[in-house]
Amino acid sequence: MLETLNKLLYNSKKRGYSILHFFSIFSAIATLGLTIYGFGFYLSIETMHWIFQGLDILFFTFVANYAIRWLYSFKRSAFIKRTWFELLLILVVLLNFLLKNYYLFENERTFYKKYVVVYLIILSLFEFVKISTRIHLARYKPSILFLSSFILLIAGGTLLLMLPASTYGEASMPFTDALFTATSASCATGLVVVDTSTFFTPKGQFFILFLIQMGGLGIITFATFFATLFSKGVGIKHHIMHDIYSTESLVSGKKLFRTIIFISLAIEFLFSIALFFTWGDAVKFNSLGEKIYYSVFHAISAFCNAGFSLFSNGMHESLLRNAYLLHLVIAFAVILGGLGFPAIEDIFNIRKMRERLKYPWKDWQLSTKVSVYTSAGLILFGMLVFYTLELDNTLQGMNLMEALITSFFQSVVARTAGFNTVDISHITEGAAFMLIFLMFIGASPASTGGGIKTSTFLIIVLTAIATIREKGKVEIGKRTIPKDIIFRAFSIFAFAITFNFICLFVLILVEPNKKFMDLAFEQVSAFGTVGLTKGITPFLSHIGKITIVFTMFVGRVGLLTLAWALSRSVATTAYVYPNAHLTVG
Repeated sequence: MLETLNKLLYNSKKRGYSILHFFSIFSAIATLGLTIYGFGFYLSIETMHWIFQGLDILFFTFVANYAIRWLYSFKRSAFIKRTWFELLLILVVLLNFLLKNYYLFENERTFYKKYVVVYLIILSLFEFVKISTRIHLARYKPSILFLSSFILLIAGGTLLLMLPASTYGEASMPFTDALFTATSASCATGLVVVDTSTFFTPKGQFFILFLIQMGGLGIITFATFFATLFSKGVGIKHHIMHDIYSTESLVSGKKLFRTIIFISLAIEFLFSIALFFTWGDAVKFNSLGEKIYYSVFHAISAFCNAGFSLFSNGMHESLLRNAYLLHLVIAFAVILGGLGFPAIEDIFNIRKMRERLKYPWKDWQLSTKVSVYTSAGLILFGMLVFYTLELDNTLQGMNLMEALITSFFQSVVARTAGFNTVDISHITEGAAFMLIFLMFIGASPASTGGGIKTSTFLIIVLTAIATIREKGKVEIGKRTIPKDIIFRAFSIFAFAITFNFICLFVLILVEPNKKFMDLAFEQVSAFGTVGLTKGITPFLSHIGKITIVFTMFVGRVGLLTLAWALSRSVATTAYVYPNAHLTVG
C-alpha cells in the first residue's frame, strides 16, 4: 500500500507542487491582507470576528500545505529536520487554536489576537521567502534586485504608516509625510516630520521599529540572499559580497548571513538590558512593559544607527539631558552598529578570540583595523573639536566630565546615528561644519550606517599622501592597495560630492527662506543617513521633502550600487589606447 501511495505521489508530484505554489502565494497574501485590514482600521466587533475566522481558515491552508509537501518528500524524516522551524511555528499556532476553542483560555482572546497572529504573519513571510527563491530565473542584475527590495520595503512601510490605526486623530497620515517617515526608518536615518512619540500609536511605532530593523539588517541579509542565489555569477561575488561584506567567498557569505542575525539580536538584547537598568529615576514609566518597550526600541534604534526616539526631544529631553550613563550606553551601541558586521564578527568571535590568546601574533583582519582605528580617530577628532567650539555655548554650565561625555556623544552620533543631547539648532557654525564633515564620511563598510564610509576616506587620504611623497603605490599595514580599489574610492567621493551639490542646489531653489548652512546640514545628514537636523525638517516643502527622501535612499543603498543598477556592462576591455599627457593641479 505504501509503495502504491508513493507511486501515485511520484506521478502527480509536478502538478501537485504547481498547485501548492499557487495556494502558498494566495494564503500568504490573504493572511497579510486580512491582518493589515483587521489591525490597521477601526472595525466593529462583528467584523473582527469574521476576520479571525478567515485567519483560522488560512492557518489550516498552511497546515495542509506542509502536510502535502511532507507526503511528496520521500525522505520524510529528513524533510522534518530541514523544515523544523516551519513545523514549530505551525505547532505553536495549532496549540493555541485548540486551547482557544476548547475554552482552556476562555478569557485570553486578547492573547490570541496579539500573539498568534504574529505567528501567522511569520508563516506568511516564510512562504514569501520560499517563493523568492524563484527570483534567480528572472536573470536581473543583482544591484537591481537589491534596490528593488529596498523600494518594496519603503513602499510597504508607507502604506502601513498611512493606516488609520497607525496614527492618532481621525485622518490618515499624508502620503508625503508617510513616505518621508518610512524612508527615514528603512534607511536608518532618523529625520522626522512629526513627533514619533505623540503622532503615532503603538501600532505605528511598531511599524517604524520593524522598518528600522529591516532597513538596518534586512537589506544586508537581502544582499547575502541574492548572492547565494546567483552563486554562478561573478558579478554578485564582486558587487555584493566583496563590496558589502569584504569577503571573497560565497560560502563565508552564507555563514555571515547567519552570523549577522545572531550578532544583531544578541547585541540588541544586551543593550536592551543595559538601557533597562540605566533609565534611573529620571523617567517614570507607567508599567514594567512600557519600560521594556522603551528599552528595546531605543536599543534597536541605536544599534541600527537610526536615531528614532520615543521622546519628543530625543536624548535632549529634560528628563534625560543629564542621564550621562544612559548617553554612554547608547553611544557604544551606535559605535558597534557603525563598525560593520565583519569587523564585529572578527573582534568578538569566540574561536578567533581563543586563537589570539593562544597565538599572540595573530591579529585582526586589515579591514577590521581600518574600521576600528579610523572610527576611533574620527570620534576623538570630533569630540575635541566639538568641546573646543561649544565650551562657551551649548556646553556652558557643565563640568569637565559632563562636557566631555556630551562632546563624545555628539561626535559618535554624527557618524550616522542622529540622537542629540544638545540643541543642534543652537550650535555654532564651526561645530555644524565639523558635524557635516563627520556625517559625510559616515560609518564603516557593511554596517548599519551611511556616508562614503571610513575606508573610502582613509584610502583617499593615503593616496593623497603617497602622491605628495611621489610614491608609485599606496600602502597600508604592509599591504598594497590595488588600483581598482583606489579608483572606486575616488569614484564614490566624486559621486558623493556631485550628488550632494545637486540636491543642495535644488533645496536652495525650493526653500528660499531657509539658511544655507541649515539646508547643507539637512542634506548631508540625509545622505549620511544620520538624522541630525537644525530643526527645519517638518517645515520643508513637498519638493524639499521628496529631495531629502531621494537623498536618504541613495545614501543608504550606496551610489555605486545605484550606478551599477543603471549602467550597462561594456562589451570588452581588451584594448589599450596610447597614454595621454594632461596638466593636473
